[in-house]
Amino acid sequence: MQIFPHKTILPILLAALSFSPALAEEQGLWKVYNDSLKGAKYVDLTHTITPNIPVWAGFGKPSFGQAAAGTDLEGYAKKGETFTFEKHGFAASTYNLTTDQLGTQLDPPAHWAPEYAAIDELPATYAIRPLVVINIEGKVKTDAGYHLQVSDISDFEAKHGRIPEGSVVFVRSGWSKTWPDPALSTARPFPGVGLEALKFLHNERKILFHGHEPLDTDTTPNLEGEYWLMHNGYAQAEGVANLDQVPETGALVAIGYPKFGGGVGGYARYIAICPPDWPHGVTIGSIPEAPLQKFDKPLHFDEQAGMRVR
Repeated sequence: MQIFPHKTILPILLAALSFSPALAEEQGLWKVYNDSLKGAKYVDLTHTITPNIPVWAGFGKPSFGQAAAGTDLEGYAKKGETFTFEKHGFAASTYNLTTDQLGTQLDPPAHWAPEYAAIDELPATYAIRPLVVINIEGKVKTDAGYHLQVSDISDFEAKHGRIPEGSVVFVRSGWSKTWPDPALSTARPFPGVGLEALKFLHNERKILFHGHEPLDTDTTPNLEGEYWLMHNGYAQAEGVANLDQVPETGALVAIGYPKFGGGVGGYARYIAICPPDWPHGVTIGSIPEAPLQKFDKPLHFDEQAGMRVR
């Protein structure tokens, strides 16, 4: 066994004795977490993907299944045997996702323009941004096909101030309130975002990307807004949920998505991080996190639902 000379080990002991959690909390961005994020309210802006969510008819419906052994596993499972909690101690699922355009999404520009970034080529800086929510729900109630206009942005800024550069702008229309009704995928008209509004947000306010509740950007025959966005290197969010539960300004949005190689679309999860006094959302420590909640009813595969349910 190696014995450390006292002159070598003394600084190590002193450092250990002088360590305190309070000091650690002040290091770097830990202070930001403890001062701001730990007490914030968190609101999920994401739809759950199931076999029956609204999806464009051209893609077809997704389906879920139970994973089975792909080869003989001696003494454990035969090829083709479904893994079950009862026999194998675990379960796994299969997902036939007919498209990467399902539910709440993040469209990289390669969705339309292959010369621009695919989903795996989006930079890591797409992790967290200031969140702006522009509410056009009142106008949509009188015109179901209303599209965000530059005048709506001007009215918003007159009330709230200039939209921050690099922010994410979500357009609240109320379209998703009947989700997951499959009829949403064919309902016409639906609210959108006008081309001039998109150009203004990107060219004048230099936002990171915008998002909307419907599954398309606009109702023009050639989707002119989406075409312009993608062919100019911009991403966008679609199928965003719960925008009536977040403030118009003052929140952040955390952005997560799977990193498919060469992916031209992406299932996304958006979480709004709201001020502590916001009436909606949950705080860290207010719900079971580690360990997570234990439910009275275990998961089981329901053939009629086509997925695992409780």
